[in-house]
Amino acid sequence: MPASSPQPTSNQPDDGTRQLLQWGGWMVGTGLLAAVLLETLLGGFSHTGASTNTGWFALIVALMSIPFGSLLLALGVAKWLRNRGIARGR
Repeated sequence: MPASSPQPTSNQPDDGTRQLLQWGGWMVGTGLLAAVLLETLLGGFSHTGASTNTGWFALIVALMSIPFGSLLLALGVAKWLRNRGIARGR
């Protein structure tokens, strides 16, 4: 058996794609949950901000989690598409 035989695609090392997709999904989900809770249970918000202290906390969590989680999720999807293209032999 030659030492330079190609490895099957199922044995590729973990490059972090799965973690990016997991954490990005969790962060976006957390931000959306915070936004929904802000609107439904925590008093909502107006042009001056949230109406309760807990509402402010939910607003801060939503405004931090949704953009950063979306970036992680987009990076994970891009890496997944790249790996899929490499595995197909493009």
